[in-house]
Amino acid sequence: MSTVPKRVPMLRVLLRACAGLGALCLALDGGATETQAADLGAILPRDTPVFTQVDPNTWIVTVSGSLQAVPRYPGASDYSAVGYPSIDIRRAGEPRRFSTPDDGFSLSFYDDPAFRIGPTARIVPGRYYGDDRRHLFGFRDARIAFEPGVFAEFYPVSFIRTRVEARQGVYGHHGTVGSVAADYLIPTGQFLFSIGPRFNIGDASYARKYFGVSPAEAALNGRVTPYDPRSFYSAGLLGAATYTQSETWAYTAYAGYTRILGASGDSPLVRRPFGNPNQFQFGLKIDYAFSMPAQF
Repeated sequence: MSTVPKRVPMLRVLLRACAGLGALCLALDGGATETQAADLGAILPRDTPVFTQVDPNTWIVTVSGSLQAVPRYPGASDYSAVGYPSIDIRRAGEPRRFSTPDDGFSLSFYDDPAFRIGPTARIVPGRYYGDDRRHLFGFRDARIAFEPGVFAEFYPVSFIRTRVEARQGVYGHHGTVGSVAADYLIPTGQFLFSIGPRFNIGDASYARKYFGVSPAEAALNGRVTPYDPRSFYSAGLLGAATYTQSETWAYTAYAGYTRILGASGDSPLVRRPFGNPNQFQFGLKIDYAFSMPAQF
């Protein structure tokens, strides 16, 4: 859920009197979706007042369901399907912020058209012996991890979003990790396309948890030698396409690729046949938006 500072006073104007601005009226209506908000940002200067015909005491609630195929654990060659819900709440007339499937769960403490900052959190899949009994024999389990932290977003121009996250593992691992992302936004009618690079880093504690091999594990497994990665980093690309059917429904398809690099990429757990440094993800997301009174 994100928060946005209060906009200019809501004025009731007859935007539909201008036939040429019919599409813009839909984008400015109270139920503006993520795609329409991005379209508007590409059309209007940042200081252009936004007028709506909605009750400012109304909330717009967007409930989302996502289903994606991701590596079973970091560095794995096998994939599993993961589904999860999410929710966004904002005042009517306020555009929903652009986001991507690999963003952490975030809440804005400060938010304006060009910059926002706040807390974030991510969940990292665990690695368990049952995931691959043949190759993971003798390895200790790496439990599912929870990483709270902070994020910052900056729009140097209306069609480019940059995002930085810094997180600390508090369960599952106790390493420090971070990510840097940039997205180029291309609004086209009811579609919004986005694509951009990704870069992830982690300290020695994180790298050892998911990519290290202790002498005891090597002895029990019998097919690997001890290995101590001192850092983790990866680079990749993520692309998405969102179709906004109406103020109520929107659909997003996305795909991403990440390559594990450096010392972690040389780990026996990443090299074949144990794993694969090339990590892919594919997914679909459905958004359903509805309004509700702010006082109930």
